[in-house]
Order: sequence, then structure tokens, then C-alpha cells
Amino acid sequence: MKPSEMLNQVKTLLGVEVKLEQMKLENGTVLEADKFEAGNEIFIVTEDEKVALPVGEYVLEDGQTLVIEEEGIIKEMKSENEEAEEVEVEVEAKEEEKEEMGYATKEELAEVKSMIEEIKAMLEPKEEMSEEVKQELSSDVVNEIPEEVKQELSEPAAEPINTNAEVSKTEVKFNIASKRKMSTLDRVMNKINKL
Repeated sequence: MKPSEMLNQVKTLLGVEVKLEQMKLENGTVLEADKFEAGNEIFIVTEDEKVALPVGEYVLEDGQTLVIEEEGIIKEMKSENEEAEEVEVEVEAKEEEKEEMGYATKEELAEVKSMIEEIKAMLEPKEEMSEEVKQELSSDVVNEIPEEVKQELSEPAAEPINTNAEVSKTEVKFNIASKRKMSTLDRVMNKINKL
């Protein structure tokens, strides 16, 4: 016996009469619930049993939208008017953002240009540095390097690689059945060995 049939038998024995509401989706699927309100359980009616409605948004035949966030439980019912209002609010918010972005005025552009010039001036190398300071900096750097490091840096990093190495050819000669007549394969192998 199926659970839905058992439930119906218990209800009839107790004398409790429960009538469930039914509605159809746009595609014709029949849904059943105590009441089509938030928080109530909702099922898909099939020939054999009732199946909990999966998570998602569903459009009913009358144009309302049914929102399911937890399997088999209604989160909310939206009418077409509510959806249209939500879309309008989103469109208005986007328009306000566009208005806020606007174009820059001439004064603002002039300020930005002057700021950029100041930054460029700060980044340019100072030629005002005296010759004495330059000499001190260069001599300090040279004097700070220990003699061991200078010597190590003057030596080559590795032995040079010889790129003109002579390749010695080793000739492999084999004689198998040397008294027999040479076949085509023997002649080809002989020519390969000579290369």
C-alpha cells in the first residue's frame, strides 16, 4: 500500500476531511497543496503518487510565479504585477546609476590635468644633484664590494662549450653467410653501412 493511500485511510477512519487545492503549471503539470501560500507543502500529482516539487521558480496557468527554495515547500507566490514592479525598480536603479556617472566638466578635467603634470614632475630624475654627491655614491658602491667577490665576478662562470667537436664514425661490419649470393636487402644494408 502506498503512503498516500494509507494517509487517506487514516483520515477517513478519524473522520477528518482534508481537501487539497490543485493548480496547473503552464506546461499542464498538476500541483497539489493544502493552500497555495508561503510555508505550505506542495506536491506534483502523478498517476501513482505525489512527489515533492523540486527547488526553482514555476509559472502557473494564471500567470503567478511559484518560488520553491526548499524541496516541497512554498517560499512565496508572486503575481505578474509584483514582478513588473520589481523589474521597474531595477530599471530605475540602473538609470540613477547612469545619471550619477555623468560627464566631467572642463574645470574637473583641468584639475586632473594639473595633477598629472605634478606627478610627472615628481617622477622625473633630478639633475640638480651635485657632482660631489654623484661621486660619493659611485665610490661608496665600488668600495663596498669585497675583493673576493670582485675576483669571483671576473672569472668565467663555466668552461666554454666546444661546438666543433669531431664526431668519430664507427663502422660496424658484419658478415653472415659471406659465401652466399647477395640479395637486394644485403646490398641495401651494405650501402647504409658505408654512409
